[in-house]
Amino acid sequence: MKKIIGALLLKIVGWKVVLHGDADNLNRCILVVAPHTHNSEYILGNLAYWKLGKPLKVIIKDQHTKAWYGSVVKALGGIGIDRSQKNDLVNFVTKQFEKDSFSLVITPEGTRSWVPKWRKGFYHMALSAKVPIVLAAGDFKTKTIYLGYKISYERLTQITYEELLKEISDYFVAHEITPKIAANWNPHII
Repeated sequence: MKKIIGALLLKIVGWKVVLHGDADNLNRCILVVAPHTHNSEYILGNLAYWKLGKPLKVIIKDQHTKAWYGSVVKALGGIGIDRSQKNDLVNFVTKQFEKDSFSLVITPEGTRSWVPKWRKGFYHMALSAKVPIVLAAGDFKTKTIYLGYKISYERLTQITYEELLKEISDYFVAHEITPKIAANWNPHII
């Protein structure tokens, strides 16, 4: 049913999904989503995953999973975490991957505002959980969601973090991604 809903809603709003690689790349990975400038990106990404029939999760403040609407948030893939406490997020994510297979949405910018550089958590999570990094982007100019470009776990162990950022940056530049709010996107992540 989610496949039909996802495909229908994307068609209604005029968005298309372009896979770069095999759809199976989306089964078990850290999904690096950028640019992250507006909440609508998550909704569009969720619809793309529904359309493809793939499991998607996102780490969210636990107040949203404990609220009266928490069951809806969990059904949409929300994993609650208490952000007021100091958490070992890398080990938390690794344990989640030991239990289940899914794509975990990570926005390395860490905010919807402009940032000078990305946070490294996504990289450490992928290495610790021994899963690939897969790239995703929403281009608001062409109404295209790009998914599936995979950087394997094996490759992650062979390159430096700086080389990884260069590859990711090259990907986003090559596709001329236009975010929802251009002023909040720093395409120069390295």
